Amino acid sequence: DAMGEGAVHHPVFPGPGAGTPKGYPAHPDTEVHTISLYNGLKSLMPLWVQVQNFRKAIEEIMNQSPEGVHLLCFSQGGVICRAVLSTSPNHNVHTFIALSSPLAGQYGDYLMKAFPNCLKELVYLVCYHGMGPEISICDYWNDPHHRADYLRGNTFLPLINGEKPHKLMKDWRENFLRIKKMVLIGGPDDGVITPWQSSHYGFYDASEDVVEMRNQEFYKRDTFGLRTLDARGDVSMCVQSGVEHTKWHSNITVFNNCIKKWLI
Repeated sequence: DAMGEGAVHHPVFPGPGAGTPKGYPAHPDTEVHTISLYNGLKSLMPLWVQVQNFRKAIEEIMNQSPEGVHLLCFSQGGVICRAVLSTSPNHNVHTFIALSSPLAGQYGDYLMKAFPNCLKELVYLVCYHGMGPEISICDYWNDPHHRADYLRGNTFLPLINGEKPHKLMKDWRENFLRIKKMVLIGGPDDGVITPWQSSHYGFYDASEDVVEMRNQEFYKRDTFGLRTLDARGDVSMCVQSGVEHTKWHSNITVFNNCIKKWLI
């Protein structure tokens, strides 16, 4: 049987209608639910707070769909969905589709609305030593030049990616591996996610050279199940050039090339 549900999450600082798949034709057997929480500046709320409320909303949809759901999450929403999957022991998500999401972190200049007078080289001082836990962007700010500060001062991304050991790692890993497929979508012309390869679990090393997913420590150590999922053949990567960040969720080519075949 075809899947019954879909869900979409919102980016940071969305404009009117951002985050909803307006350009995507609905699969005839798929009922699409768009979850609208933390829009506009509310998207800056701490991610653990957002995760808690998104989990409740997603659980309501899953309870209506015992046959399972697909989860389509955009931008910051992809990071939220990743945390929801790891912290939900009974989820029935079949396919997790992350659409241009900073899954391995963010280290770029597109943060001026949150830090209007701060260079990216100095954001770590705010995120890891100041009021960081109060701002969503800090929850996935990953400064490659201040690794120790990131691991010590970031209370979100290092935990869900298993970079910082904690007592729930084994449970979170098992929860995440309940999914049947993960689809990672991004591209070089995104303009916001930095490096863009973070949408495919790649990230900068200390020299700001991009280390791809399979050479990342969290992959090699299989800290949250990524290597296991990949070994199963259940990680699909889709690179689409010529797509700006705010256009992913409405680009019909992206839908046809990267998403459509998984919505069955």
